[in-house]
Amino acid sequence: MAEDGSIREEARQRPGARGDQRLNWWRDARFGMFIHWGLYAIPAGQWRGKPIPGIGEWVMLRERIPVREYESLAGRFNPTRFDADAWVSLAKQAGQKYLVITAKHHDGFCMYGSNETEYNIVDATPFGRDPMKELARACQEQGVHLCFYYSQTQDWHHPDGDGNDWDYDDAKKDFAGYLEHYVKPQVRELLANYGPIGLIWFDTPKRISAAQSRSLVDLVHELQPGCLVNGRIGNALGDYAEAGDNAIPAELFDADWETPATINDTWGYKHDDHNWKSTGELIHKLVDIVSKGGNYLLNVGPTAEGDIPHASVARLKEMGQWLERNGEAIYGTRPGPLQGFDWGRTTAKYDTVYVHVFDWPADGKVRVPDFGQNVTGARLVADPAAGALPLTIDAEGLLVEGPASTPDRFATAIALSLNS
Repeated sequence: MAEDGSIREEARQRPGARGDQRLNWWRDARFGMFIHWGLYAIPAGQWRGKPIPGIGEWVMLRERIPVREYESLAGRFNPTRFDADAWVSLAKQAGQKYLVITAKHHDGFCMYGSNETEYNIVDATPFGRDPMKELARACQEQGVHLCFYYSQTQDWHHPDGDGNDWDYDDAKKDFAGYLEHYVKPQVRELLANYGPIGLIWFDTPKRISAAQSRSLVDLVHELQPGCLVNGRIGNALGDYAEAGDNAIPAELFDADWETPATINDTWGYKHDDHNWKSTGELIHKLVDIVSKGGNYLLNVGPTAEGDIPHASVARLKEMGQWLERNGEAIYGTRPGPLQGFDWGRTTAKYDTVYVHVFDWPADGKVRVPDFGQNVTGARLVADPAAGALPLTIDAEGLLVEGPASTPDRFATAIALSLNS
């Protein structure tokens, strides 16, 4: 779903979705934490001493590792440094309002205690604990929405799941039976055993029919009516649309949508991926996405020991510090009236338009094109003590006079008050 057009098509096939109040918390949140964590954190991008190209969590498929060989990783998985409170606290410090974690990724290993298979973190590892229960408690205590990623089609471990053609004969797979007798019972477990769940994040809807996608959506809504389903359930279903990985649409369109994204180049931990995006780039992506009506779901890939890489932590904390100063211009906002200009973006809320300036002018004078509304005042969002900024209205639009020095090295938010 990497193309803008696919999101537009999903939006077209979701009549009335924008009025669904169940999405209000998610629309207001704007920023979430994605966590890809599983057995793949042990090889961390290598197999038998050989670097494996591509994203870390796909090592089993990329190297076509036999099921029995890959299973042996479970006996070595003992993340004693895992700290649910610290992970959720990091999300809060980053300003992220929801947390989506891989309950089961494509390798088929369950990161929770499942009664449907012994191939899970409680029964198959020396760790022996259910990190989802610990995260559920921490999220409830700290006020973060807990959400689960669940791979509903690709399962390289299960003989009837999609994707593994080196251990299993594709022609003999009972995919319908896999959905009915394995996937659905596991979705039931996730929605019955961990309290209120904000959303189920499905992925890679290969070979799944419209009827099968619909049955999973209906199951989630039956078990927890307030739980959302993302667009990767497939067949233009779900409560909101999902952009492609790291993909940001070029322009605004009328839909509820989200961009899942990485801080470096991988989702699951890969020890040699140090291509970290800068904090400034991440903040600009956040502003860009929100200005077009989307949510930013930004990923971390913890190590096999349970540590979130320091580079991710440092960037998330800096993003949180920026949001502490400028969150008014992000949370609860909707797309702004000005779209498609190079030096910044706009968001809006009630009787205020927020102009996010990426490149602060050397003289401090910000020229804002006319957007057809009566502006009565301007101020710096991050510096209330500075008071009103001088504002001139002429035929070209608005001229806001700010300080000559850059107010914020990442992005400066100016609040424009409207005559209501």
